[in-house]
Amino acid sequence: MHLSESARVVFDVLAGTGTATRPQLAAGAGLSKPTVSSAVAELEAVELAAHSGRASGGTGRSAAIYRLGPAAGAVLAVDLGPAVTRVRGCALDGTLLAEGTGSRQDAADTVRKVLDALPAGAPLRAVVVAVGDVPTRDRAGERPATAKAGPVFDAMAVALPEGVPVHLENNVNCAALAELHEGAAVGRDTFGYLRIGVGIGLAVVIGGRVLRGANGAAGEVARLPYPWDDDRAPRHEGLEQRMGSRTLLRRAAEAWQDGDGPRPRTAERLLALAGQGHATAGAVVASHAADVGRLAAAVAAVLDPGLIVLGGGTGADPQLLPGVRAELARLSWPTEVVSSVVGDTGTVAGASRLAVAHGIQTVTGAVRAKH
Repeated sequence: MHLSESARVVFDVLAGTGTATRPQLAAGAGLSKPTVSSAVAELEAVELAAHSGRASGGTGRSAAIYRLGPAAGAVLAVDLGPAVTRVRGCALDGTLLAEGTGSRQDAADTVRKVLDALPAGAPLRAVVVAVGDVPTRDRAGERPATAKAGPVFDAMAVALPEGVPVHLENNVNCAALAELHEGAAVGRDTFGYLRIGVGIGLAVVIGGRVLRGANGAAGEVARLPYPWDDDRAPRHEGLEQRMGSRTLLRRAAEAWQDGDGPRPRTAERLLALAGQGHATAGAVVASHAADVGRLAAAVAAVLDPGLIVLGGGTGADPQLLPGVRAELARLSWPTEVVSSVVGDTGTVAGASRLAVAHGIQTVTGAVRAKH
């Protein structure tokens, strides 16, 4: 579809606002009213824009309100989590159209159900899949690839319509975008999002944009050399092995006393016991918080982000905050530390924002999606 430059700009503004009058579109696009009128007519002719009623003005005049038309289509966001798959279908103005949740192995079925729930005839403009890996491309450079998500991704991809652009993004980066736009980092355009759970990861946001790095691997703190002393050589992803929830539970098992009751089998149970005042659980969690504080100090030493948001199954628990803050203050300069507020849906929420940006790019033929 070929659109004039003015029509592309107006479509972009309309997608960002959801609904708008022509004067509002002119102000947002920085174009004259006659140019906007021509652009709106062009978009209406191909059903990318449509009337949505009229707004009364203070002088008694009314202005036509426009919204995205049926040909604007929809986008799909998939959080291909380690256990749970979350899927959202959205319009290009960000409106949620359908969503579904299922197991990781049933990702294809969950995708199909959400696709079936989208408006009939609406073209699918883009798909963003959030994965716990560094997205790359296959050897031919023809499609996204990822080592860890490979088989599950391939099975899910069968459910997608042919020809739709598919973009892979690191799940921690997606969650950081959710924090930026609707979470703990609203109003802050530079921060670090540190996820601590089964694994560890960091997203770096600078000037409102995620930093990806030359290999797409910026923030892969699991690769920080650990341990690093005279007696032991660093192990591959040794720091993640040290700080992941599996090792946390192993340390809890080692610390558990005969009178402590049943040993916690999950990190959630360990945290719950600590919150109830269980002495051994509290000591294990406090030690873990100090470890997270040291990692946060490393992040601050390199980035000086001013703000670190703690997320993930373990990291988001507010019980960690005092220990993390104390260790960070001991080792580095003043850096605000807060808990994530977007929860388990943060990754798919951030992926939805990316999908919308890519969908608009597909329609307008823009060189670069804004995210």
